[in-house]
Amino acid sequence: MQGYNMGKWISPDLEGTTTGNKVHHKRAPGTLRKDGTQTVRFEMPFAVWCNHCKPHAIIGQGVRFNAEKKKVGYYYSTPIWCFRIKHVTCGGLLEIRTDPKNTAYVVTEGGKARDYGEPEDKVREGENGVPILTAAERERRRDDAFAQLEGRVEEKAAVKSNTKRIDELYRARERDWDDPWSVNKRLRTSFRHERKVLKREEDATEALKERLGTAIDLLPETDEDARRAKLVSYGDAEVEVNSADGKALFERKAPQRPTSSSSKPTKESRKDALRRRLITNTRAALNPFGGQT
Repeated sequence: MQGYNMGKWISPDLEGTTTGNKVHHKRAPGTLRKDGTQTVRFEMPFAVWCNHCKPHAIIGQGVRFNAEKKKVGYYYSTPIWCFRIKHVTCGGLLEIRTDPKNTAYVVTEGGKARDYGEPEDKVREGENGVPILTAAERERRRDDAFAQLEGRVEEKAAVKSNTKRIDELYRARERDWDDPWSVNKRLRTSFRHERKVLKREEDATEALKERLGTAIDLLPETDEDARRAKLVSYGDAEVEVNSADGKALFERKAPQRPTSSSSKPTKESRKDALRRRLITNTRAALNPFGGQT
């Protein structure tokens, strides 16, 4: 349209001799100013919550703004750029900076990046020695990963087996808990029975401790204890046994005269006497020294 240049009106007598920016004393977008800033077209790299809006509003990813671009520092030799934009809805200013270390953008003022649920300890490209990949390299690695996954027959078989097992567990749960009242009744009955058994065992243990006059905790009876107890007999009321409980606690012995060294009992004779005494005082079904009594 005649009289307009790039959206700015120019009078007919000046048309062709100057530009609309000069007539209206404006700078063309992208022109570097003396203070090191320039106006560029900036596109939101991700969704951002605007803190100036009441209530907070979200600026969608991909929304474009005229931003003031400025260099604010360096990461090694890579410049850090700052983009200041104005939210047209509320007029608030937001500042977004580049992060060369993590190859990302960060919101430093006026807003907050939307949380997409990614873990905070996620390792990004360019961090801790992780190489920065191009789009072609990412696609090639993705294809290689899928090819390896599809070629693993054992993993497929394991996945199939695990899926079958999970289905069985689901069916078993549905079968067992189809009637919750019956299941709870069965569990309560079992628990009540076990509680009575434990109560009888506890009463028997306490009674035994009272008879023995001890406060030491007694271990529960085992099958080995029962088997060993059956091998021991503690005497018969009709048979008189010359056992240890029939003798005096302190037996008086007449003093013996010293004898010669040749008449002293040998080690083997003392061992045989001890064995005979133990067998006499303990009527065991099984001889602890070997053989039947």
